Amino acid sequence: MKTPARLLTLLSIAAALLSTVGCSKLMARDQLNKGVQSYRNANYEQAIEHFKNAVALDDDLKVAKLYLATAYTSQYVPGVDTPENQRMAQQAIEEYQQVLRTDPNNVNSLKGIGYLYMQLKKFDQSREYYQQARDKDPNDPELDYSIGVIAWTQAFQDAREVKTQNGLKNEEVELNGKKDQKLCEQFKAKDGAIVDDGMKALQTAIEKRQDYDDAMVYLNLLYLRKANDQTCDDPEKRAEYKSAANSWSDKAMAARKKKAEEAAKKNQGGIILEATPTPSPQK
Repeated sequence: MKTPARLLTLLSIAAALLSTVGCSKLMARDQLNKGVQSYRNANYEQAIEHFKNAVALDDDLKVAKLYLATAYTSQYVPGVDTPENQRMAQQAIEEYQQVLRTDPNNVNSLKGIGYLYMQLKKFDQSREYYQQARDKDPNDPELDYSIGVIAWTQAFQDAREVKTQNGLKNEEVELNGKKDQKLCEQFKAKDGAIVDDGMKALQTAIEKRQDYDDAMVYLNLLYLRKANDQTCDDPEKRAEYKSAANSWSDKAMAARKKKAEEAAKKNQGGIILEATPTPSPQK
């Protein structure tokens, strides 16, 4: 075959390949759009199939992987420990990790994995991913809040397990004096640093969003954990923690009351004269 003829053949093959690639990308977009429509209609199983098809047709279509992970997450039921449910969570995590392989700064994927690990009670992994997300997006108070929630959940579950094993009625029983000093030392060694880090994260969240009532509630709960479980030998410190807990409870109720009043005024077409503090940029 002469050179011009060979070149023409190669160009024809290349054009055919490009046409095939272009067609696959168009088909992937079509599957993505169908998946989004199914998802909006709460047809999650159908949406998953469309998103899987989109990824198979175009592995570079990151948004399809994100939607697929979100659809898997929607099918996961927290607290249900069946193999099928656990597999759904793991599939969502794997899709988020696929996105992170090509886009390590993708905050939505980091948050998605953090959320799923928290629901799976894998608190250390959950905290790690939320911390990574916070490093990428330091202005989002919800990431600090999530770290605080993880700290309380972990300390709460440890308290429930250990207190039950020691014949105490529930996790809210206060430990007092020498009789419970060993348990206090155990809680402080195991969860003391975690609780402190969680409190710091919640305080940071409130600094970023000054009316963050949910963060105030969890800060109240963490102060109670320190008072109830970690200060058997220090009555003054216990009283200080309880006072701080009560203070944050009052602040949370005040913030919620103010929000409710402002919402009522808006619904009635009223004018709010006092502006609320401007929150930090949110997702």
